[in-house]
Amino acid sequence: MRTQYNSNGAARAPVGWRWLKGGMMLGLLLSLCATAPLILAEEPGITAKAIRIGATIPLEGDYKVYGLAIKQGVDAALAGQTVQKRAIEFVVINDFYDPVKTVEAVKKLISEGIFAMVSSFGSPTTRAALPLLAENKVPAFGFYTGAAFAGPGEVLNFRASYANEVEAVVEAALAAGVKPTEVCAYAQNDSYGMSGVKGFRTALAKHPGTEQIIAKVDQVINMTGDNPERNGVGPVGVYQRDTVSAREGYQSLKKWESDTGNRCRLVVTMAVYDPATAFMGYARYKGEAWLFSSPSPAAGSHLATMLKENGITDKVIATQVVPSLDSSLPVVVEARRALGGNLDYASLEGYIVGKLFVAIMQAMEGPLTRENFLKVARRQIYDIGGVKVDFTTDNQGSDFVLVTVLRGGQFVAVTPQELAALFK
Repeated sequence: MRTQYNSNGAARAPVGWRWLKGGMMLGLLLSLCATAPLILAEEPGITAKAIRIGATIPLEGDYKVYGLAIKQGVDAALAGQTVQKRAIEFVVINDFYDPVKTVEAVKKLISEGIFAMVSSFGSPTTRAALPLLAENKVPAFGFYTGAAFAGPGEVLNFRASYANEVEAVVEAALAAGVKPTEVCAYAQNDSYGMSGVKGFRTALAKHPGTEQIIAKVDQVINMTGDNPERNGVGPVGVYQRDTVSAREGYQSLKKWESDTGNRCRLVVTMAVYDPATAFMGYARYKGEAWLFSSPSPAAGSHLATMLKENGITDKVIATQVVPSLDSSLPVVVEARRALGGNLDYASLEGYIVGKLFVAIMQAMEGPLTRENFLKVARRQIYDIGGVKVDFTTDNQGSDFVLVTVLRGGQFVAVTPQELAALFK
């Protein structure tokens, strides 16, 4: 082959070599272009073999009964499931239901890489977590809180709100002839408790002549700060979070009765197990014939057992946001088989949320990105074994509320007619 030279006298590479080199460079460039979309589409928490999701829940301490059940439910739902040939890893950090520890745990999960947060527990803890999740564009999916958070960031709630739960009970009482002046509330003195009091307000506001009561309830709701003085203002008694002292909240309701000349026939509570039981037990000890209601975080067999230990076997309503544990719906049948003796309302909710997450992920045809996940979640109604979930119009997937009544030492589902008879 004849050697060629540049104008400066330096030897030039043979023509064949120049073509080979150019072809290699072009091939490399085309290869990079072909793989670039995959590289750009890759999200934190997505690897070649796994999808990593996280949660902050109480696994130790006073609230572990919730956290352990939720984890069992989600784990059972994710077992053996794959999305685009990837397994789903559920990474849980114990936060003791403490907002300060929640923030630390969320930071750790984000630093290690998670695709989404799924089934985290608690209203005050969620409030602490959401700003961090929003800042890092991590979706909050199916959290165990009925505070109906709409942001900041991308939030998809599965469960009906605490306001929905309380509203359902108050409306049933009013329909059965209980007067608006005869309904009172007892709540945890924070965002969790006040979210239920808002449902109490909504139900009362539908009835004429309740303006003065609503003004007092608004005064209670609108107070700010850490543990504000909400007692003694209206038909609401409160207790401080992480305590079980019922005396001040009870006296607040008695003051309302004394000031207005009315009596509380129904007291809707927004508490967790121990404070709810302490309050109901204290009121019964004081001779009150009040009918009580309790929301899903303090309901089911655990509440029934605690109430029985305090001599309470009737006149308690409890709401749930998932079907009855003895339901014949396919998802409940599956959960009973998967969870066995660990099936309760909290683990069933975790199971449904886990199944819902898998269904949305498996419906994604494009790259596994958070943007695609949110788009697919909002694209259609999902039927999770008979439980319908709809994010097409808002960020709350379900409005379902199951009403149960304490009978024979356990909570049983009742018809609207049976519930109405309870107030007669």
